[in-house]
Amino acid sequence: MKSLSQSFSVAFHYQVHFTQRLFDVENSLLKEVFLKGNPAKLFFVVDQGVAEAHPQLLAEIRSYTDAHSNSLALFADPLVVPGGEAAKNDTKYLQQIIEAVDRYRIDRHSYIVAIGGGAVLDMVGLAAAVAHRGVRHIRIPTTVLSQNDSGVGVKNGVNYFGKKNFLGTFAPPYAVINDSAFLSTLDDRDWRAGIAEAIKVALIKDTSFWERLEQDAPALVNRDQEAMSYLIHRCADIHLQHIAGGDPFEMGSSRPLDFGHWVAHKLEQLTDYQLRHGEAVAIGIALDVTYSHLKGMLSEADLHRIIKLLLQIGFDIYTPELAEPDLLRGLDEFQEHLGGQLTIMLLEEIGRGVEVHEMDKSLIQQAIGQLAEQQTAKVSG
Repeated sequence: MKSLSQSFSVAFHYQVHFTQRLFDVENSLLKEVFLKGNPAKLFFVVDQGVAEAHPQLLAEIRSYTDAHSNSLALFADPLVVPGGEAAKNDTKYLQQIIEAVDRYRIDRHSYIVAIGGGAVLDMVGLAAAVAHRGVRHIRIPTTVLSQNDSGVGVKNGVNYFGKKNFLGTFAPPYAVINDSAFLSTLDDRDWRAGIAEAIKVALIKDTSFWERLEQDAPALVNRDQEAMSYLIHRCADIHLQHIAGGDPFEMGSSRPLDFGHWVAHKLEQLTDYQLRHGEAVAIGIALDVTYSHLKGMLSEADLHRIIKLLLQIGFDIYTPELAEPDLLRGLDEFQEHLGGQLTIMLLEEIGRGVEVHEMDKSLIQQAIGQLAEQQTAKVSG
């Protein structure tokens, strides 16, 4: 018997930029992101909700590339696709981008630029990753959630078989550009939803960040841009550190940054995606910290602080779908998605998470009951 063996590593590098009014012709950031030499060839895919909220955006893209024609060139007019989970639930939008790659002869040295919320970025990232085995991809996130979390990571995907991100890839972007101007038109639900991911990462990674969130809660509720800019930058920084230091392509059974997500993913499905991802994550956090307390891991004082902040930001901590028998199927689906043994992140104290490999379903039900009571008290109060 004979065998051959090979081992190699590939270094990935990308930058996350922060700016305001990216497509102002006086803002040089976009043209400076690309390699010097021949004009960079770009194909834009734009979230329909963003295009409607910023009616001059498509014209601004054209004006910007015209003004910097020595550096940039468009393949065609931008492709506008639905935003939200609709972009990921129907693969026809994925197909449209792949067809555009073929029609416009977009090659691996060109750039597909996605402008939108996390769902659109996920879908466009998958199209870019599979066309020609990888076309360079630039993300321009337009929501709090995508600017501080999903848009800065390495995951792409669409929903399939009714399951979240069943089809997908790990493919780092060429660059990420966060433009704070896009946040000004978000409705209150989308402004708030992204805060859940910041709460999540602070709870498991950074006590000082958590304390800053408690301090800034009133300002965040009142849509203070300075407080939100700090939140986004710090959350993105922690996210990038995690990617660099751990298991970026999730080869193991652990996904620490998905604290609260086994519940969240199932709730999104059970509510037919009427819950925003961040809203579902907030409920997932509330359930898992309550479970952590009932398990004897988390102090009552810390539990109280966490629930208080979630409610102060304006999140619900309970939805009737939590009581559906199918909710616990979310544990199995969470394990199936990664493979290996079930691995759930729980909380020992604010700023320190701990992984467990089994969940007591009777305690889960008890935690759900407590959240229902607290939600009722909030509404009646």
